[in-house]
Amino acid sequence: MLDPTTRDIKYLPGVGEQRAKLLNRELNIYSLHDLLYYFPYRYVDRSRLFKVNEIDGRMPHIQLLGEIRSFEEMGEGASRRLVAHFTDGSGFVDLVWFRGIKYVKGKYKLGVKYVVFGKPTIFGGRANIAHPDIDLADTLQLSEMGLQPYYNTTDRMKRSGLNSQAMAKIISNLLVMLPETMSETLSDSIIQKYKLMPLDRALRKTHFPGNVSDLRSAEYRLKFEELFYIQLDILNYSKERKCKFAGYNFSKVGDMFNRFYSENLPFELTEAQKRVVREIRRDVNRSIQMNRLVQGDVGSGKTLVALLSMLLAKDNGYQACMMAPTEILAEQHFSTLRRMLEGLPVRVELLTGSTKQKERVPLLAALAGGEVDILVSTHAVLEDKVNFAHLGLVVIDEQHRFGVVQRAKMWAKSHIPPHVLVMTATPIPRTLAMTLYGDLDVSVIDELPPGRKPITTRHIYRKQIGEVYAFIEKQLREGRQAYVVYPLITESEKIDLQNLEEGYARLCNVFCNYKVGKLHGKMKPKEKDAEMQRFASGETRLLVSTTVIEVGVDVPNSTIMVIENAERFGLSQLHQLRGRVGRGAQQSYCILVTDVKLSDDTRKRMEIMTSSNDGFEIAEADLKLRGPGDIEGTQQSGIAFDLKIANLAKDEQLLQFVRDIARDVVDNDPDCNREENLVLWRKLAEIKLRSNRRWGAIS
Repeated sequence: MLDPTTRDIKYLPGVGEQRAKLLNRELNIYSLHDLLYYFPYRYVDRSRLFKVNEIDGRMPHIQLLGEIRSFEEMGEGASRRLVAHFTDGSGFVDLVWFRGIKYVKGKYKLGVKYVVFGKPTIFGGRANIAHPDIDLADTLQLSEMGLQPYYNTTDRMKRSGLNSQAMAKIISNLLVMLPETMSETLSDSIIQKYKLMPLDRALRKTHFPGNVSDLRSAEYRLKFEELFYIQLDILNYSKERKCKFAGYNFSKVGDMFNRFYSENLPFELTEAQKRVVREIRRDVNRSIQMNRLVQGDVGSGKTLVALLSMLLAKDNGYQACMMAPTEILAEQHFSTLRRMLEGLPVRVELLTGSTKQKERVPLLAALAGGEVDILVSTHAVLEDKVNFAHLGLVVIDEQHRFGVVQRAKMWAKSHIPPHVLVMTATPIPRTLAMTLYGDLDVSVIDELPPGRKPITTRHIYRKQIGEVYAFIEKQLREGRQAYVVYPLITESEKIDLQNLEEGYARLCNVFCNYKVGKLHGKMKPKEKDAEMQRFASGETRLLVSTTVIEVGVDVPNSTIMVIENAERFGLSQLHQLRGRVGRGAQQSYCILVTDVKLSDDTRKRMEIMTSSNDGFEIAEADLKLRGPGDIEGTQQSGIAFDLKIANLAKDEQLLQFVRDIARDVVDNDPDCNREENLVLWRKLAEIKLRSNRRWGAIS
C-alpha cells in the first residue's frame, strides 16, 4: 500500500529526480505527504464565461470564449512582445506575450474558437491579458471544470516549467495513486459529533473542489484537525509538565516584601497589578513549578510586579535572576531595581558580556555563595561557569528574544526547576497566545498607573516636516526631550528611505542650540551605554536612533517620538516605539512621517495608530493585516508557524472551539490509553516525530 508519509516525491509520475530536487529546495516538499498537504492559495471559477465588454481592469481572473483575428509584433529587444487581437463579438482584448513568441504564433490559429483565461488589466485605454491560458473551445467542458486551484510557486520553479498548472497535474497524479479511502486521523466520535467530512474526501476536495460548498466543508475539516492537534499537544504537554516538575514553595510573605511595600513602593499599585501579584503568589505557594506569562502594555508596571515576585523569592531563602535581551535593557533594569530597593538589605548585581574579568570573578563567587539576591543579566548568565546557590525564580523580559534551548539552560542551574515568570510589553493576540504560549498561565496588566496621559498620535507627510521641527523646538524650549527614529543606519542604494546618518547631520544643523545624540545597534556597548546615560541625565535633548530603543528605554522627560518612514514598520513595532514616550506626567506625542504615496494596508496602519493607544487592539489588527508570519520572533523562540491551511487571524473561533474539545480529551484520558482516543495519540506522536517540534514547549 502507498505510504504518503515516507514515499519520496521523486517516484511520483511527473516529478522525477530533477523536479524532486527543485521541490525539496524551493518548497521543502520531500515526501508524498508533504505534497498532499501543499494546498492551493486560491481558486478561480472556470465554469463561468465573461464578455469582453464586461472587463473593467479591477476584475480577478476571467474566462472568455472567442477567436483571434490577427497577430502583431511590437517593440524591439527587451520590450519586444506579441499581441493577439481577440474578440467574442462584444469587443476586442489584447492577448500579450513577452516570451515564447515563436511558439505562440505556431500554436494558435486565426478564426479558431478558443477559451482564454487570465487576469485582465487596462493599459492605455485598452483591455489586455498577459500570458493567458488558452484551450480549444471544443475540448473544454466548462461545466465540469468547477473551481480551478492555484498553487504558490517560485520564479525558479516557473523557469523550470513547474508552474501552478504543472503542480496541479502532479497533485492530480498523486490523488489517483492514493488508496480509495485513506486512514482516518480523528476518532469516529469526534467526526460524527461535529459532522466533519471524512479525511480522504476533504483532501481531494481541497485540491479539486467541485463547488464552493464542497470546498468550505473540506477546508473546515482540515483546519479543525490542524488546530486540534496543536492544542492537544500543548494541553497534554502542560499536564505532563505539572506532573513532572515540582517547584519550590514560597510559603511566606516576609520582611523584604512587606518593608518594600510599606516603605519603598513608588506609587499605589493599580488593581490590575494587585490581581497579577495575587496570581503569582498563588502559583509559587503550590509546590508546582510556576510557568506564567505576564502581558502588559508599555508603561503598565510589569517591572514592579517582577520585583515583588523576586522579593517573595528572597523572603523564602531563594535567589532570583532577571534576564533581559540587550545590555541597554539589562543596565536599565539594574539601575531601576537598585533605586527602588534603596535602604533595603537586598543585594542586586549586574552581569553582561561587557562585565570586566576583575569584576566578574568576585561576582560569580558571590552568586555561587548565595550572597547575591537578585542577578540582572543578559545571555551572559547562560554560560556554564555562572552558578547559583539557590535559584528559585527566573524572570524573562521580552521573552521571545530567548530561544527554547537558551531558556532550558537556566533550568539546569537549579536541582529543581525554578519558577518562571515571562513578561512581554508586546501585546499578544489571543489566538497567538493560545498557540505560542498555550501551556503557560496568562496574566494581563490592563491598566496604566495613575497620572499617565494617553499619547497623542499624528500622521503627517514628509512635506510637512518643517512643522514637526517647529513643534520639537517648542518642546525642547520647555525643557522636554525627543526621539527621532530612522529605519536605516546609512543610505541604501536599493531603498530610498530616510537614514540615520543623514538625519543626524540635518537635525544637528536644525537644532544647533541643543545637544543631539546618536544611537544605533552597530555601536559598541560602551558607546551605546554612554549615549543613553547622556540622554537619561538630560544632557542630550534630542536622540536620533534606529529601533535599538524599541524595547525598555525609560526616560520620563521625553515627550516626542518622531518615526521617519513609518510605512516601513509594522503596527506592533510602531506601538513599541511610541511607548518610549508618555512615561511621565506630561502630555506626549508620537508623529508618524511617511511619503504621500501609500498602499491601502499602510494607510490602514496609520489610521489604527492615530485612533488607538490600546496595545491589544493594535496587536489584533496587526495579526489581521499581516497574518501570523514571524510575529513575536517565533523563529527565534524555536516555535515556527507551520500551518498548512488554518489562519490564526481568521480562525479564532475555531481555535477556541477545538481547544475546548482537546481539553476534554486530555481531562478524560489522562493516561492517553482509552480505546476511542488511540487514533488521536498515535496521530499526535506521528506529527511530533515528523516536525521534530513541540508546540508551546518552553522547558
